Amino acid sequence: MSNPTFEHLLADKKYLVSDGATGTNLMQRGLPQGTTAENWVLHNPAAISGLYRDFIQAGSDIILTCTFGASHLRLEAAGLADRFADVNTKAVRLAKAEAAAGGALVAGSLGPLGQMLKPLGLLDETDAEAAYREQAEALAAAGVDLLVVETQFDLSEALAAVRGVKTACSLPLIVSFSYDRGTRTMMGVSPAKFAQAMRGMGLAAVGINCGKSLEDNLAALKELADATDLPIWFKPNAGLPRLDENGRPIYDVTPEAMASRVAEWAGAGARIIGGCCGTSPAHLKAIAEQVRLLR
Repeated sequence: MSNPTFEHLLADKKYLVSDGATGTNLMQRGLPQGTTAENWVLHNPAAISGLYRDFIQAGSDIILTCTFGASHLRLEAAGLADRFADVNTKAVRLAKAEAAAGGALVAGSLGPLGQMLKPLGLLDETDAEAAYREQAEALAAAGVDLLVVETQFDLSEALAAVRGVKTACSLPLIVSFSYDRGTRTMMGVSPAKFAQAMRGMGLAAVGINCGKSLEDNLAALKELADATDLPIWFKPNAGLPRLDENGRPIYDVTPEAMASRVAEWAGAGARIIGGCCGTSPAHLKAIAEQVRLLR
């Protein structure tokens, strides 16, 4: 029996649990600094599968593929441009193999392209749109259940991403912004402005991920909820990081402390709840336990 669609799952459960962090968890598992997570899709797939499995066992209803940096432009910068199809396809297959056992949905992750659009940078909007279309086509062909354009900060790039994805496929699409200036992105975009720009674009949900402190992300969530009728995807960091003696980020918000905020997040409008940087499987398990109490 096939898994339910994203829309049916959200209607059935009211609140869903997404997953936790990819990059920071893989670093804890030995990913060398400066090595992209997508490299491990090819060269250490057991670690990628293990993280997927841990999130599903912790209670994830949705897991994101390890393809945040797998656009052609990002892979070219990482020296993996010739492995574009391999990275995207294999990441989906690894996720689907774990999701099938746990009944979770697989969301294809599409991160920023790593280049600024004109006039601030050199990238044309048409090229940005084509890059998102190409990756969305690859992820859809590999069998994802939905797509998440995440950690966005520039409305022009986000709109190019939506156009590209919508041209590529008809899968449910979530767009999520990162408010790393509190309730503004690095480009000055507010949650309300983001919500206004996404109206009429045919999205399944809008969201917030990464960002700054739990308090800042909550403020952004409240503003977004006031400005949209769409379901809200909410994946805040486990607080702000500090660096250990090896320069690796350490996140001090405990699983218990993060889980204690879940009811507040749901009350403020979040429907799909997880965590971004620093959110371990232990954090996710504590979050999932609280989400189940709300259903």
